Amino acid sequence: MRFELKTTLRFSDDIEDAESDVKGIVSSANEDLLKRGVPEDVDDGGARVKDFSIQKDELTFKIVSDRYVRAHDAVLRLKKTLNQELGPEYHVGVREVKIDNYTIRFELEKEAKEDISLPYVDDIKLDGKICELNISGLTEEQLSKNYVDRIINRVEEKIEAQYYEGKEEMWELQWKSEEKKMVWEEDPTEVMEKRGWIKRGPTKGKWFYRPEAAKILKTLEKIVIDDILKPLGFQEVIESMMVPFDVWIDTGHMEGIPNEAYYISEPATRNPEEWEEIIDEIKITKEVPSDKLAKMTETPKAGICYAQCPVIYWSFRNETISDDSLPILVYENTVPSTRYESGGRRGIERVDEFHRIEPVYIGTKDQLIELKEKLLDRYKHVFEDVLDIEWRMAKVEPFYLQQAGGKKEEEETDLGTIDFEAYLPYRGTREESEWLEFGNLSIFRKYTETFNIKSQTEELLSGCTGIGIERWATAFLAQKGLDSEKWPENFKDHLGEMPEGFELL
Repeated sequence: MRFELKTTLRFSDDIEDAESDVKGIVSSANEDLLKRGVPEDVDDGGARVKDFSIQKDELTFKIVSDRYVRAHDAVLRLKKTLNQELGPEYHVGVREVKIDNYTIRFELEKEAKEDISLPYVDDIKLDGKICELNISGLTEEQLSKNYVDRIINRVEEKIEAQYYEGKEEMWELQWKSEEKKMVWEEDPTEVMEKRGWIKRGPTKGKWFYRPEAAKILKTLEKIVIDDILKPLGFQEVIESMMVPFDVWIDTGHMEGIPNEAYYISEPATRNPEEWEEIIDEIKITKEVPSDKLAKMTETPKAGICYAQCPVIYWSFRNETISDDSLPILVYENTVPSTRYESGGRRGIERVDEFHRIEPVYIGTKDQLIELKEKLLDRYKHVFEDVLDIEWRMAKVEPFYLQQAGGKKEEEETDLGTIDFEAYLPYRGTREESEWLEFGNLSIFRKYTETFNIKSQTEELLSGCTGIGIERWATAFLAQKGLDSEKWPENFKDHLGEMPEGFELL
């Protein structure tokens, strides 16, 4: 890895009279300051100022370096020393650090399949496994915030992603139920819509659930809470539907799903007088003037809940949890999840807004592995004894999760993600059709590290097990039909009486 940086430091006043002192500072820095951090067994490592020139209040120089002391770090070190050495005698200080040109050459793990581009980078040259970046215009603040190292990492990530395009996620079957007799082969969404149990929502990707469908969804919620969560000691929490960007950045969602999030814009002001023109236009046209509305709303700083777990993890940020309180077992059941599915919407199982119970757990590795087995036992009980559905479990390794920091789990077979999948007879045969992923269970290291969640004694892990109620309903109704008389007895015990609904003429 090689760094070549040409930079200009602009001082608060003329420094031409200080040229000899600058020369001495640079010479000393080359021998000591710019070599700090280089391993003892590495000869001639670190950074070095090759040449410099002074013109009035500007000092221009070139730095070459290796991976041990990167040139942008060297500039910041040198700036600090110049201020300390020149300030007392010449009464000057560095006002601005300007990057004239920055060339970075490094070897890639894999050859790129196609060209890539990045913000803040003027040019990216790819020659086999050698990459050359040319950068100009970065500010001192951007250098100190580590933009350069992140740019290098992002190059590697984008090339790695090229090898995953079109590649299916890792999928390894763990367990499969016996084949069950299917009641019908109809799509439950289509039939419920014809019967008037559900109605397409007023905006795309949403549904209105009338009494019959609502009863089924609420029954499934009750089964989850009564038969899975409460027996294991989970406690309910309530969170906001609005998630600030910094939380999503910490969890990896902001870089992983920005194209799927719904964003929130606050009003620029609450003053009714400033909204009068828009109100007038709405009164007259019965339409919302989008262009004027855009000027009266702030740039989004938050999104609507994608999954409940990020805010739950945030609630424990920088906390030290008593050993006596471990494991933490909580669930959230009030906030709908929203995901922009665009052309991928399908029935009630793939929508832009859905209802989801999210259990989250935080504890030691041994505690969570034990909890995982207990959760799997409770799930098996519900799927087998209450819903009586045909389903399977598979260990998966989603690519998006690797990018969010899941690589440590690859080496630990007890950690990672298990998906629950159900057979949908209306999609075709068991062997050839796509089964519905209707739940999952995960254990990770990432979030306790990211949010600095600690215990009194041991390292903590965390996890969640997402329960999408509409997908549970699809799995159940696709196999059992809409005739409640044919539903399993244990499910009917939870259900009680189906509502009569109403007739629309």
